[in-house]
Amino acid sequence: MSAIVVRDLTRRFGKFVAVDHVSFDVREGEIFGFLGSNGAGKSTTIRMLCGLLRPTSGTATVGGADVGTDPEGVKTRIGYMSQRFSLYEKLTVDQNIRFYAGLYGISGERFDQRRAFVLEMAGLRGREDMFARDLPGGWRQRLALGCAILHEPPILFLDEPTGGVDPVSRREFWRLIDRLSGSGVTVLVTTHYLDEAEYCHRIAIIHAGRLAALGSSRELKQLFASRPIVEIHTSRAVEAMRALEGMPEVEKSSLFGTAVHAVLSGPEVGPETVSAWLGRHGHEVSAIDRVQPSLEDVFLDVVEKAGRA
Repeated sequence: MSAIVVRDLTRRFGKFVAVDHVSFDVREGEIFGFLGSNGAGKSTTIRMLCGLLRPTSGTATVGGADVGTDPEGVKTRIGYMSQRFSLYEKLTVDQNIRFYAGLYGISGERFDQRRAFVLEMAGLRGREDMFARDLPGGWRQRLALGCAILHEPPILFLDEPTGGVDPVSRREFWRLIDRLSGSGVTVLVTTHYLDEAEYCHRIAIIHAGRLAALGSSRELKQLFASRPIVEIHTSRAVEAMRALEGMPEVEKSSLFGTAVHAVLSGPEVGPETVSAWLGRHGHEVSAIDRVQPSLEDVFLDVVEKAGRA
């Protein structure tokens, strides 16, 4: 059953089309990743789905509530957490929890239970009197998540929630998301960390306001089923990329860390052919091999094709 249903959702600002006939479903208990460059339309879409911005056309229901006709109903069904402004920095841990509890009308025994849950989940028991501004990034992040789900919403929106957080804290945060999903909570998350998107059950890539690709990580990587990728290690990666532009068997290349990823035109082309070409053009290759496509490869490929469409 779908927790979020989006059909031809469109938002215009004057003549500018920020979101252009976007359609997708998010299943109950699913972790749904929403990827796109800055300005692609992610935030505008989320604002509409949270009932904060009325669509120009199209429809969307969140937990059965229509975002266009019942935005207040949407707000009662969701939790929301962003990278910034999720906590009040001049309030203590306990004051933040009490503030959000007041907003959600949580009191009495239920408040005591939910407060205990948040403190335990965030690892902040005994630190209730610390100011939010003094918390390390990982603790702030978990406290913000706890406040967002204080009222036990069935649907949770996370807008780049792990920006600026260390890798260990990011991993722990995703464990919490996975546990929420396992308990039946639907999670729609945007992230600019493509390795994080691997945790999502399905991923939507949006570009220039349009949905460019949708599927699981494995399904999206099938875009390269007949186009192998080789990873090339050489001392002059940027110059090697320029040399590969003239090789007919190489469709395109991009930097991948300190290496180069080259997309080959077909499975019959081998790493040896690429290495020989680079050698003839003055580049010594220290290592080259076929690799499995990453989500970064997929993202760059999808966005490039969408830009040409």
